[in-house]
Amino acid sequence: MNDELYMTRALELATLGRGFVSPNPLVGCVIVHDDRMGPRIIGEGWHQRYGEAHAEVNAVRSVQAEDAHLLPESTVYVTLEPCSHFGKTPPCADLLIDKHVRRVVVCNDDPNPLVAGRGLAKLREAGITVETGILLEKGRELNRRFFIQMEQQRPYIILKWAESADGFISGPGGRPVAISGPLAQRLVHRWRTEEPAIMVGTNTARMDNPRLNVRLWNGPDPTRIVIDKAGQLSPSLHVFDGSQPTLCYTYQPARTEDKTTFIQLSEQEALLPQLMADLHKRGIQSAFVEGGATLLTSLLDTGLWDETRVFRSPMVLQEGVKAPPVQGRLVSREQVGNDELSVYRAQ
Repeated sequence: MNDELYMTRALELATLGRGFVSPNPLVGCVIVHDDRMGPRIIGEGWHQRYGEAHAEVNAVRSVQAEDAHLLPESTVYVTLEPCSHFGKTPPCADLLIDKHVRRVVVCNDDPNPLVAGRGLAKLREAGITVETGILLEKGRELNRRFFIQMEQQRPYIILKWAESADGFISGPGGRPVAISGPLAQRLVHRWRTEEPAIMVGTNTARMDNPRLNVRLWNGPDPTRIVIDKAGQLSPSLHVFDGSQPTLCYTYQPARTEDKTTFIQLSEQEALLPQLMADLHKRGIQSAFVEGGATLLTSLLDTGLWDETRVFRSPMVLQEGVKAPPVQGRLVSREQVGNDELSVYRAQ
């Protein structure tokens, strides 16, 4: 059989869970039966929502009753190693063993210490043929947030800003300026639905008074992350309106007000590593950072970033706050309305 063809389909299915399964990885599964008539997909599934059934379970459930007897003669394609432990759901490795599937083809091993090869070992011990590494790099790209979370013990960080044609991110003194066009703004709101958290610094929270929610797209609002070291931000700002979960990192005493949790950090240690460690502990897999220049530059300078998305507008400002210098490797460039979108990845 064409393993890459069916793994490609499993990877496509996995993307359907984006924005709904974090901090779990995106996982897709395809079940293929092959006989003298040729291969045929008899089941498909993906992990649809955190805490609910995994991809393998949904794929098995999708098999029609008249095809259930074909499972012992079938190959299961799954984008990530089947889990071997009891979490919010039973182990998927046990399910595949119970169904007596003949062969399991896996894209990526699971770096989660709770799995880390145990799922594959269980399958092999049960006599199931196991193959791994099919479309390995595509699988890592799909689940780059999950791999960063597991391997670096921090969220995957996406920086975003819009800059004028002459390289300014805002007006004089940080005055807000609508730099990008309506199509870019709509795309940004779609991006907000795809990450579990969105982060801003003190100046952006004060000067822009953003809501940091989703209004121009259909999807879940992210958890808001605000940095306010000195506790100087007004409680009347939108970020403290209690409309969605908010984490505020500060040097002031910890407290909770409505949906806002104030987390006290140590003034004796660097702020950003502490913040990243706390987000990891809270299970926040990725964060979308929407400025401003001080926070963006700090993340770039400390290497605590993974991806940068920059809109360049034809607008000319002539003065204002300069945009951070881009770093990393250019991976794509496209036109979004009148704006040019460039995406960079850390080396």
